[in-house]
Amino acid sequence: MGTPHNEAAQGAFAKTVLMPGDPLRAKFIAETFLQDAKLVNNVRGVQGYTGTYQGTPVSVMASGMGMPSIGIYSHELFHFYDVDNIIRVGSAGAISPQLKVRDVVFGQGSCTDSNYAHQFGLGGTFAPIADFTLLETAVTVARKLGIEPHVGSLLSSDVFYNKAGNTLDWGKMGVLAVEMESAALYCNAAEAGKRALAICTISDSYRRGAACRRPPDHLHPDDGDRPGRCCGDGEEVRRVQKRRISPRGHAGEA
Repeated sequence: MGTPHNEAAQGAFAKTVLMPGDPLRAKFIAETFLQDAKLVNNVRGVQGYTGTYQGTPVSVMASGMGMPSIGIYSHELFHFYDVDNIIRVGSAGAISPQLKVRDVVFGQGSCTDSNYAHQFGLGGTFAPIADFTLLETAVTVARKLGIEPHVGSLLSSDVFYNKAGNTLDWGKMGVLAVEMESAALYCNAAEAGKRALAICTISDSYRRGAACRRPPDHLHPDDGDRPGRCCGDGEEVRRVQKRRISPRGHAGEA
């Protein structure tokens, strides 16, 4: 039996679900990394697939953009499809000056400007955090692959075009990057007694004014011996600044 948002049959999802925001990213992950991937949901074009990775059943499903959207899909996966683990895989905009485009951030905690947790009727402020076992495992695997992830707090924002223009203020509290989904995901996992983690790649930088649009193997003119990095200078970045980055709108998307 499905839901208004998910037509998958019971048992169609694996215990672990990867959750990008964009349905086309879900399709790409399924077709690129999973064996025998089958489409199990396509309601409203929000694609969900189940296959295997190195013999282990894995699903991937889009969340859409923002906390209301991931709130619906993660709630249904946890409560109606008996999913145990949801790992958000998406992009984020750097707040910390230590982060560069293409760096990887693991969200140990998720600050938010949302009132999402109000629904739980708590007498204070709930602090959404990732599952430690998922986080510890992800860090260990990343290091084995030669990737040193940044681990810390994300800002999960309800607002893409922030009229207050105060996103960088969160950096004073050590927040690393901004995105739009992790707080709701962590709240839902906590309420359901399940596990969640957000893994984000830095796509843009507030402080550097950079956004990468080049192929992964490009050589940046100011960083010629390190492929795949952007330093925040150059004509391409100036074009991106005019087109996409503003002091009031944040960079990270689903």
